[in-house]
Amino acid sequence: AQGLSGGSSSQSYGKLPIHEFSNPPFPKAPRASAVTHRVTSVAGHVFNVDFPSEYQSWDSVDPAELFHAPVIKKPSRGSVVRHLQDVAKGADFLVLWMDCDREGENINFEVLECCMHHMQGSGPYDRVYRAHFSAINPSDIRNAYRALGKPDRDQSLSVDARQELDLKVGVAFSRFQTRFFQGRYGDLDSAVLSYGPCQTPTLGFCVERHLEIQTFKPEPYW
Repeated sequence: AQGLSGGSSSQSYGKLPIHEFSNPPFPKAPRASAVTHRVTSVAGHVFNVDFPSEYQSWDSVDPAELFHAPVIKKPSRGSVVRHLQDVAKGADFLVLWMDCDREGENINFEVLECCMHHMQGSGPYDRVYRAHFSAINPSDIRNAYRALGKPDRDQSLSVDARQELDLKVGVAFSRFQTRFFQGRYGDLDSAVLSYGPCQTPTLGFCVERHLEIQTFKPEPYW
C-alpha cells in the first residue's frame, strides 16, 4: 500500500489493517475517471486441509483407510474469511499480491475463493489479476502493478496435492506408530508419537548427529 500510494493511504486499524488510496490509476481500467484502491492482507494460509468427521476417530478408523479417505478444507481462522468477504464487497477488480512461489499461488486461490462472489457482478474471473514481483521497494511494486498477469491454477493445485499427501501420510503414520509403541512401551512420556514427511527425516538428521558426537573419539592431528 505504501509503495503504490506513495505514502498517501488512509488506514483502518485491526488485526488485518485496510489501506485506501486513489492513486495511481488502475492499468486494467485506463478510462476510469476515478479509482479507489483497497489493500489488505492475510496471515499465511486461509484454509487448512482435514478429514471429515467420520474419519476423526482413532478407535473405529484403521489408519490404512485414511489413504483413500476424502479431505475437506476448513478455514484456518473464520475471522479472516469474513474479513476478506467484507473487503471484497462491491469491488470491480481483484489483484493478488502473494509471494511469488507455489505456496503463495495457493494462497491466491484461497483468497479468490473468499472474495469472488462478493465482488461487483459476482466477480468474473477476467477481472482477477496477479502481481509478480521479486522485491517490495516502491519501484518494483509499481512495475509489477503495470505488468499484471493471471494467477496460475496449476501451481496452486500442486500445493493442494502436497497438502493432501502431508495430511494422509502424517496422520496415518502418527496413529499407527502411537498405537504400536504404546502397546509395547507403557512408560512413553507422550500421548501422541507424531510423524511427518518433513519432521521425521529432520529428527533423523538430529539423532544421527547426536550419535556422532556421543561416539566421537579424539585423535591427535597437526
